[in-house]
Amino acid sequence: AFGMTFAPKTKLANGVKNFIPRGGHISSPLVQPVGVDGKSLVSMNSEASSSDALTVKGGGPLSGVDVPLMMYFAFWYLGNYFYNITNKLALKAAGGSSGFPMTISSLQLGVGVIYALFMWVAPDARKRPTINVDDVIKMLPVAFCALGAHSASVFALSAGAVSFGQIVKASEPVFAAVLSQFVYKKKISTAKWACLPIIIGGVVLASVKELDFAFSALIAACIANLFAAFKGNENKKLMETDGVKDRLGSVGNQFAVVSILAFIMSIPLLIVTEGKKWGQFVELWNTNPVISFNLIASGLYFYGYNELATMTLKKTGAVTQSVANTAKRVIVIVGVAIVLGESLDPIKLLGCGIGIGGVLLYSVIDSLVAKKE
Repeated sequence: AFGMTFAPKTKLANGVKNFIPRGGHISSPLVQPVGVDGKSLVSMNSEASSSDALTVKGGGPLSGVDVPLMMYFAFWYLGNYFYNITNKLALKAAGGSSGFPMTISSLQLGVGVIYALFMWVAPDARKRPTINVDDVIKMLPVAFCALGAHSASVFALSAGAVSFGQIVKASEPVFAAVLSQFVYKKKISTAKWACLPIIIGGVVLASVKELDFAFSALIAACIANLFAAFKGNENKKLMETDGVKDRLGSVGNQFAVVSILAFIMSIPLLIVTEGKKWGQFVELWNTNPVISFNLIASGLYFYGYNELATMTLKKTGAVTQSVANTAKRVIVIVGVAIVLGESLDPIKLLGCGIGIGGVLLYSVIDSLVAKKE
């Protein structure tokens, strides 16, 4: 298939051997077009630009296309889409914002932890990390921020429409810019600052016609953005620490360890906020399959799409990342709103378009200005 049957037997065997994933990572496309002389028609230079991964170089319909990367994108989008639907269904069945949002967010992390542990014990699935106690301590800030971002997001989506929560969450660059400039002392360009009013304006415009508007949803989504911005900066500091990246071994291991730590941290918070109602939740779990099914499904979707997103963004350039994130959010906002019957007022859609467009512009503006100069 894809021209491989024309290759001499020995070269084909060597080619297949070279593309076997190691440690859960795929370093190059699984299938490469081969000519009649047995030589690859596509450059195997591992240092090629990540932007080339999306370039079709001729030959067959898939020649030169990084098929695994395309699958990463597809399952990342699908996972995020289905997470938002199953998460909302579980929250609604459990009573919304007055029900068990902290319990659900914590158990979603727990489902991911079970999956992560399974991947470490399953034969030939994923090599376990070799981190030490000092590494774990250094990862605690990242895990705490991950917990805060997830729990606040779940509460925001329990208090209001998913589409509205996603629109507000799209304004994360505003929080990231402020933190980078004033907390982490990393200067933000004037061009990026100029994009922030566009993002804020879009969110405000989308809020005007939101039928399911709630200040609690707005505040919770903003808190989620704040934690997400802290997480991004803390994660960058962690990856710059000598040896940590090597001892973790892979992106999947990094996300797994952070998820485990975040779940452990969530337990005391769950006990304090909803511990007294735990008996009620257990009864709902046992009697209402909508809660149990969608909670487990949303936990798996959440873990899966986040890990795939990390792997996808690692294989692409900055501009591709920005476009991909923008497209994902548009798909989730519109798709989930249609499935759940949420309002799609023209003013809300206009505000959504302005806000997300501002996010995309914020992501690429420095590159555009540099090219002009």
